[in-house]
Amino acid sequence: MDRRRVLALAAAFTAAPAYLRAAEPIRLGLTPVFLDNDAEVIARLREAIGQGTGRPIDLIQRRTYQEVAGLLLEGGVDAAWLCGYPFLQHEAALSLVGVPVWQGAPLYRSCLIVAAEDDATGLADLEGGTHAFSDPDSNSGWLVTASDLARMGRRPETFFQRTLFTYGHRNVVRAVAGRLTRSGSVDGYVWEALARVEPDLTTRTKVIARSEQLGFPPFVARRERTEEAGVGALRAALLSLSATSQGREALDLLQLDGIIPGDLSLYDGIRQRMLDVAG
Repeated sequence: MDRRRVLALAAAFTAAPAYLRAAEPIRLGLTPVFLDNDAEVIARLREAIGQGTGRPIDLIQRRTYQEVAGLLLEGGVDAAWLCGYPFLQHEAALSLVGVPVWQGAPLYRSCLIVAAEDDATGLADLEGGTHAFSDPDSNSGWLVTASDLARMGRRPETFFQRTLFTYGHRNVVRAVAGRLTRSGSVDGYVWEALARVEPDLTTRTKVIARSEQLGFPPFVARRERTEEAGVGALRAALLSLSATSQGREALDLLQLDGIIPGDLSLYDGIRQRMLDVAG
């Protein structure tokens, strides 16, 4: 590392409030399946949570939900922003910290998309085509479509000619818009958020089916750690994001209303879809 970079890092550290420099960092796991490595969003989220907790925040990203869940279960992070599906997969070990609110409710839908010119009107029309999923542990990006097929007595690997995992909901939209695949399973919140910030991308696709409303991807921690000071501070900061200017800026970038405590009943629909696939 050159001398100029060393001095710049030292200056940034010195400029940080003393209470942030002295405190133990809180490690929060994230996956680009959801945030897609948006640097500005990640930076604003870190700043807002850091202000709310009075502690430095380490946002630790991994490529898949499986990797983030593994970090959480093994103690590599203090908490994580997960999908409802991996949360329920490890429900015995995990507890809710907070649930984001979008468009007035802690709920979202999975969307089935095709190219704008495609004449398909539903899942049954896509048999024999190519399909993009976001992550094998994603509710909206895999489980919903897999359970819809299970209810038809079918499986993704035989219903579609070919499937692929993009490890990012934005990448699912790109795959369909670019005709890499005929169709895709995508987070409805992400698709609508992209429609506001990247309309040239989403207008090349269209939604042909939406799931029922399901529990929004939650912030979670290991059950035995929920009373620890760091997790408690994180919970308080998340629940009060809408009350601070930095928090509102982060929420606005994420196109969210706020974060609430939430409860397990929000995830009953996902639980049923897991049973449908298993059965």
